[in-house]
Amino acid sequence: MDPELIKDCVHCGFCLPTCPTYVLWGEEMDSPRGRIHLMAQHVEGTPVTPEMAGHFDACLGCMACVTACPSGVRYDRLIEQTRAVVEREHVRTPEERAIRELVFTLFPYRRRLRALRLPIRLATRLRPFLERVHPSLGAMAELVPPPARPVRLPPRVHAVGRRRATVGMLVGCVQSQFFPQVNAATARVLALEGCDVVIPPRQGCCGALSLHSGRDARRFAKRTIETFERAGVEAVVVNVAGCGSSMKEYAEVLKDEPGGWAERAAALRVRDLAEYLVELGPVAPRHPLPVTVAYHDACHLAHAQGVRSQPRELLRAIPGLELREIAESAVCCGSAGTYNLFQPGPARDLGDRKARHVLATRADVLVSANPGCSMQIAAAMRRSGEGGMRVAHTAEVLDASLRGLGARALGGR
Repeated sequence: MDPELIKDCVHCGFCLPTCPTYVLWGEEMDSPRGRIHLMAQHVEGTPVTPEMAGHFDACLGCMACVTACPSGVRYDRLIEQTRAVVEREHVRTPEERAIRELVFTLFPYRRRLRALRLPIRLATRLRPFLERVHPSLGAMAELVPPPARPVRLPPRVHAVGRRRATVGMLVGCVQSQFFPQVNAATARVLALEGCDVVIPPRQGCCGALSLHSGRDARRFAKRTIETFERAGVEAVVVNVAGCGSSMKEYAEVLKDEPGGWAERAAALRVRDLAEYLVELGPVAPRHPLPVTVAYHDACHLAHAQGVRSQPRELLRAIPGLELREIAESAVCCGSAGTYNLFQPGPARDLGDRKARHVLATRADVLVSANPGCSMQIAAAMRRSGEGGMRVAHTAEVLDASLRGLGARALGGR
């Protein structure tokens, strides 16, 4: 925990109304400034107690406080440093260790996820039993979306018309296994906008889940850098908010690694899909898409990457599409990477809160740029008994417009 970063906090309270856990509970120690106070205590010699670890674990790492802070406090850096300290110094219960090992030996590995898709799907029928065994297992079963048809992407998708750029595409772990149609739509949209899309077949996890949970993500980061260096691309386009956020942090993650890794990380041009498309500029004609859309700001896109206007700009450019804003858009939906698995209680409360605001828009489709958010909000809408709203990724909406498919192409989840 960097003492200099801790000193930047003047405890003004601007962060309080944006912090999901403070909004839920109104507890000072479950606010950013309260957690920074605990960090300062640890730097001054107080050991990490179970109570202290509990307050840090309860943080979603959504970074809304970073956006709200007038003093520029780098809470994002502080909470990542703190999580690493908690992982080193705090002794978790055997149950907690078992659940964490299950998640971190499964979700960052696409082959393991692929092999377990059917068992995980079957587990949804056993959700009440699994919830009694452990709430995290029940949450895992509830979040699984309906099965998607597998999509096999080629190593290279050629540009339609004149080639304007050559980009790499990260397929992601959860995205590739549970939302493969999003990756297919992403590749098509980029190709229609004049990009050769290189999709390295042996790419692995970017390390986002590990990084955001205080675990060592350097091995994942190095492998990802090497993969896209070999691909010879001008930029790496990412359609998962959490992955893009982590990849943009690689230089910081690898700053102490010998061999020039920080410089190599800084040279890797990482862009969110919406961010990249706006920078590139449109060339493909947009066909009318008569649909009302509620756009959800994924925290690791809006707060961590500062990408807010670009998705809205792309959606508003589609003829016939009506964009509706969601109340409390800056407050996290409760997904937050692994949060809804490790903290299922508060995650469910936040998911239900977000679902109410989404449903209040009376839109036809909820659009999100993160698979975790899509699963979290869809599950909450199902719990509400009003789960009929379709859920789609920004790439799918653009794909439907560019190919003239119509609103029916935006299927439910």
